[in-house]
Amino acid sequence: MNNFNLMTSQYKTELFESVLPFWLTHSQDKEFGGYFTCLDRQGNVFDTDKFIWLQGRQVWLFSMLYNKVEKRQEWLDCAIQGAEFLKRHGHDGNFNWYFSLTREGNPLVEPYNIFSYTFAAMGFGQLSLATGNQEYADIAKRTFENILSKKNNPKGKWNKAYPGTRPLKGFSLPMILSNLTLEIEHLLDKEIIERTMEECIHEVMEVFLRPELGGIIVENVNRDGTLSDTFGGRLVNPGHGIEAMWFIMDLGVRLNRPKLIEKATETTLRTIEYGWDKKYDGIFYFMDRKGAPLQELEWDQKLWWVHVEALISLLKGYHLTGSEESLQWFKKVHDYTWNHFKDPEYPEWWGYLNRRGEVLLDLKGGKWKGCFHVPRGLYQCWKVLEEINRTEIESKEHKQSLSNVGL
Repeated sequence: MNNFNLMTSQYKTELFESVLPFWLTHSQDKEFGGYFTCLDRQGNVFDTDKFIWLQGRQVWLFSMLYNKVEKRQEWLDCAIQGAEFLKRHGHDGNFNWYFSLTREGNPLVEPYNIFSYTFAAMGFGQLSLATGNQEYADIAKRTFENILSKKNNPKGKWNKAYPGTRPLKGFSLPMILSNLTLEIEHLLDKEIIERTMEECIHEVMEVFLRPELGGIIVENVNRDGTLSDTFGGRLVNPGHGIEAMWFIMDLGVRLNRPKLIEKATETTLRTIEYGWDKKYDGIFYFMDRKGAPLQELEWDQKLWWVHVEALISLLKGYHLTGSEESLQWFKKVHDYTWNHFKDPEYPEWWGYLNRRGEVLLDLKGGKWKGCFHVPRGLYQCWKVLEEINRTEIESKEHKQSLSNVGL
């Protein structure tokens, strides 16, 4: 229990004394609104372009902390100013969300990326809880409706694939909807919630999760659910599979389905075992399910978000099922993550390591890394560790009380 106490303090302290102050201090654009995400090791801005999915994520993060941790005005102010920038500039008027903007808010890249939509919905949904602002709630609902309308072709007219030749469907959307539906449940009709949850569980756990491949998740399958022996069809992203499993665990808790939680816990373990680099440690970014050469040249890099999501899934798996294997892997991934990604001199964490675990880019934020995976992961682990501590204390007190009455 002492180790859990120490870890609880470690995650909480890192969140509140290092990571959050870094983003509050360095990322807010006081002149035009929104957030800078291209920040170097010390927090200096090296590019001013603004990426919608990272803007939405930061709105969500500070709104969530305001709602669930403490009513700090600086958190709410940070979330509101980002949301107002997004409301004014982030979409085309019909809540089709651009991918990126100039610093001032002029569109740079068209709304081809569905994750711009999902994180806008998450951000405005959480902020509507914090403020009671109906306009924010309506933006989240309208955006969610757009997402559902694009399920069969998320990129819309910007899809580069020639229609009909190789109609693959991807894992990313059902994966993120598994989380998004819970995030904005307070805004949705019960029927839509239940239908979307069931569809996501089916897609993630029965279509993309492949028992014949040892229980790992593939990134793309044919439209009929069969495997495709192509670059896309062989692609495995261990981090995606692992992250999806704690979304599924949360759904299992919400729906009171212990067997679903157990299956997600087991899938987390199989995926980490599959993706673990036996030579240098850490989890590979991309893999080919047949061991063929990959077209992703960054396949052997070690990325921050993959390891942070592994920490969450493993810890939740242990807490919810008592899996000792999950606990042992958590300790292993914890040691690797804190030893390699945490910057010992400056706040926030590195994002990109080479295969050997050496820092590849010493930036703290960019086009893909923003104020999201590290603080969300620290928050999630802190709260789960708190719950584990509470449960262990209650168990110890219960045993002591039984001993006192001679049972």
